[in-house]
Amino acid sequence: MDRTSQRAVRVAKALADPTRYEILRRVAAAGEICCRDVVSLFPVSQATVSHHLKILVDAGLLSGRRAGQFTYFSLKPGALEAHASLLSRAFGPSRKRPREGRKHPTPRSRSTAVTTSGKERIQ
Repeated sequence: MDRTSQRAVRVAKALADPTRYEILRRVAAAGEICCRDVVSLFPVSQATVSHHLKILVDAGLLSGRRAGQFTYFSLKPGALEAHASLLSRAFGPSRKRPREGRKHPTPRSRSTAVTTSGKERIQ
């Protein structure tokens, strides 16, 4: 798998978790939010929120800014657009055009043969 595909998979995995998805939505809506405030929004521990934020940062969706003892998170500019573009390129129409007149191979028909023991065998 190439690096571009690996990046797309990492982002998809980060967004697959419902809590991380909602954290990303809340951060995007707020513009910037402190980790402490994210913890107050979810019924999970501070350590769990920190883990989710780390995964979102590692996937390239969020960036963190330290201010004293707190970290403020914001959506990375262009991160969602870049992911959408990756998906579009990966699953969009192929750039190669099929050859004219080329047909798909047809499956072989099944036939039976009689073995030396007298039983039929499907080939």
